[in-house]
Amino acid sequence: MDPLGGLPDGITARLLAGVNGLEMHVLEVGRAGDPVLLLLHGFPELAYSWRKVMPALAGAGFRVVAPDQRGYGRTTGWDAGYDAELAAFSMPNLVRDQLALLHALRIPRVHAVIGHDFGSPVAACCALIRPDVFPRVVMMSSPFAGAPSWDPAPRDTVHDDLAALHPPRKHYQWYYATRPANHDMLRAPQGLHDFLRAYYHHKSADWPDNTPYELKGWTAGELAKLPTYYVMHRDETMAETVAPHMPSLAQVASCRWLPDAELATYASEYARTGFQGGLHWYRCQTGGGNAQELRLFSGRRIEVPSLFVAGAQDWGIHQVPGALRRMQGEACTDMRGVRLIEGAGHWVQQERPQAVTRALLDFLHETG
Repeated sequence: MDPLGGLPDGITARLLAGVNGLEMHVLEVGRAGDPVLLLLHGFPELAYSWRKVMPALAGAGFRVVAPDQRGYGRTTGWDAGYDAELAAFSMPNLVRDQLALLHALRIPRVHAVIGHDFGSPVAACCALIRPDVFPRVVMMSSPFAGAPSWDPAPRDTVHDDLAALHPPRKHYQWYYATRPANHDMLRAPQGLHDFLRAYYHHKSADWPDNTPYELKGWTAGELAKLPTYYVMHRDETMAETVAPHMPSLAQVASCRWLPDAELATYASEYARTGFQGGLHWYRCQTGGGNAQELRLFSGRRIEVPSLFVAGAQDWGIHQVPGALRRMQGEACTDMRGVRLIEGAGHWVQQERPQAVTRALLDFLHETG
């Protein structure tokens, strides 16, 4: 197995067979016997996205484990076809993946599970469903508002209303659920490397218009205030959406949190796998599959100590209006705080790894 580029010294990689039907690629650092931290990445990232915080967490006395999740990177055993059976990518099965991984590693219980972006609701559901195995949880960049209610949801007209705006708009998650989305990004006109560069830049604190604030509600008028990487122009692909925000050569050269050599690791991995594995997650979300499964836990709250961490310049905090408040007031009974990291956008653990490490260690030490 070729090594990933840019991994700090001490981080090792291996493949584990028989993990809920997967051969799972895992990055690890730290000593056997130390309390375990399980780190779960989001989209479009990899276990590699934790490379900047893993050594410091290990240095503080933790064994750190970060898998490429189902649908990503060097983990295999999942179906990359658009017509794949989506149940494999449902939220309960993603939790099952983590339980199977811990079983394969002979780890009966972690010290904490930490998830970023789409890894955040996976981490939250781990703590919701199996608090005995996941006794602490950190959610990053994507607030968890709780399991869905059994009450029927009112008819959602927001997508029709977005399409009726001038100019017409569409929500990125529903675009990600479409058949062309994978090809649009994988075969981006500007090339995959430059697409990813523009995408990461657009959602980072390096893009000056990332100045988030709370929206008033799930309405077209409010959602249209989000940047176009969340609420796109109707007739544009994601590659076309981010292309005007491609950073200059000077900006790329000065980007310390994601140098071109490290971006090349993402580009080479996604060139090999495509994006469809991660996009299946969005299809489970937008198609109602996750809500159907998670209603089993309706009314149940996360009772273990919890923390939310995000970049202060991250619109992801507010992309679902009210979710941050519901997480604090309803979904979690032992919420220890919200830490917003200045100078970071959506890729917080890459943009400001030292500040994220401090926030994590403060929480881990406070909760024993």
